[in-house]
Amino acid sequence: MMRRREFITLVGGAAAAWPLAARAQQPAMPVIGFLSSTSPDGFTERRRKFSQGLKEQGFVEGENVAIVYRFADNQADRLLELAADLVRRKVAVIATGGPPATFAAQAATATIPITFLVADDPVRLGLAASLSRPGSNMTGINVFNAEVAAKRLELLRDLVPGVARIAVLVNPADAAMMETQLRDVDTAARVMGLHIQTLDTNTSAEIDVAFKAFGRERPDAVFVPTSPFFNGRRVQLAQLAAFHHLPATYALRDYVEAGGLMSYGSNIVDGYRQVGIYVGRVLKGAKSADLPIVQATKFELVINAQTARMLGLTVSDKLLALADEVIE
Repeated sequence: MMRRREFITLVGGAAAAWPLAARAQQPAMPVIGFLSSTSPDGFTERRRKFSQGLKEQGFVEGENVAIVYRFADNQADRLLELAADLVRRKVAVIATGGPPATFAAQAATATIPITFLVADDPVRLGLAASLSRPGSNMTGINVFNAEVAAKRLELLRDLVPGVARIAVLVNPADAAMMETQLRDVDTAARVMGLHIQTLDTNTSAEIDVAFKAFGRERPDAVFVPTSPFFNGRRVQLAQLAAFHHLPATYALRDYVEAGGLMSYGSNIVDGYRQVGIYVGRVLKGAKSADLPIVQATKFELVINAQTARMLGLTVSDKLLALADEVIE
């Protein structure tokens, strides 16, 4: 009788251990590293779209994939260490937003797949061998916002009658993105007979100083290039432009939603959905070297009508017809 009870106990103990053994044999959940030079504040919608793209490929955070987010809080000098941390964690793939974060990831690893979102030609930036076959551990999305700078200048001229002098903010730390935009703006300005003045800004304090200078020198309008540095300070930029009564143009609708006058560029939020899709494809076994660079094809003009009225500007019927959205 004693032996029978011992046998039942042994069998019961073994049965209880089976689920534990089965769980131990399950493959570890893949981990995605997400690197951005910005801060988590204001990133909610981009993060939601990124998760949506992953879900379209069958991956749900917390269920069959984990995500480690690393934000540099607009301090670009932190990016290299944050990228190195993701490499040490042996993440399965790294997603990046903007050239500074992408360059940091590129410097940190040549083997872990990287899926990036940038606003300029990835081949020119040295991120891919070609658009159709990137050829390395990197692929991603080009939202083209740096390459439509001339069109933004043209739309600004249409909105601000008699504009002649344009002040252009420049972030020297983001030289790769500044180069394309300044070249295109200079060329377009010469054709349109506009005078361009550039001011370097590397910190929030320097943005304040630049706008104080604008307040004294009174340019007709301000052109803010697309840049993670400026994007992270969009509220400050929109408020300073309003305070100094200066029309300004931007690449992202985020500025207009914060009170900026107008923006023209692709929908960067939806770009993050595409990043999520590509990350999902890499997790399924696709090679970054073989995934073509996705290029944005739709651009949106967004105008803040309330800000236009405050600045004494009348939005023409032509611009109203072109606008994808007019914020009242």
